[in-house]
Amino acid sequence: MKTLKLTTFILMSLFMLSCSDDDEVMPLAEVESTTISNLHAPQEGGQGQPVSGTFTKFDFETGQETNSDTDWDIAFRGTTIAVNGGTETGTTDEPLRTSDAGVTIVNGTFEDITEVTEDIEFDQDGQDGFAIPTGSGNGWYNYDFATNILSPIPGKIIVVKTSDGKYAKIEILSYYEDAPSDIDPFEDAPRYYTFRYAYNPNDGQTTFN
Repeated sequence: MKTLKLTTFILMSLFMLSCSDDDEVMPLAEVESTTISNLHAPQEGGQGQPVSGTFTKFDFETGQETNSDTDWDIAFRGTTIAVNGGTETGTTDEPLRTSDAGVTIVNGTFEDITEVTEDIEFDQDGQDGFAIPTGSGNGWYNYDFATNILSPIPGKIIVVKTSDGKYAKIEILSYYEDAPSDIDPFEDAPRYYTFRYAYNPNDGQTTFN
């Protein structure tokens, strides 16, 4: 009888331990927030000449520039930003889209955009153009023809659905090398992005805090 009771106790203990392990919730990874400085996005041509050149690709999972043909989320060339989702736009030297990533521009401050809400719709590149519109005043920047200075539009936050289905938000801070506060367009080199971003590395999580 004692042996039977002991066996029953051991089996019940193992069952309870198994249930406890099954019910254990894995902690979420922290949202990653950082600033990227001087991401170089050169191009050839412009000013009335055909534009060409390789796009500089960026991957939020690693937080780094990448040369991968597949593992990238957004890509920069001059003022143009491509996303790894959709189809080719017909632009010379554009990267091949290999995932279902998407982007949208949301009005607000970086701090105020705390989550991806259900009403946010993500766009992709295609024959109608880039998901992030190009041209002064159309997307993320303004260009002053009197001063020859390009400036990010305040309150324009780029929200990204990444190539692996996670979410990030970006605020572009500067288009010039070392992000000068007083830009001299004849001295300060353009096509160097400084931007801050927040990236949630957790599956199914839509918040940025």
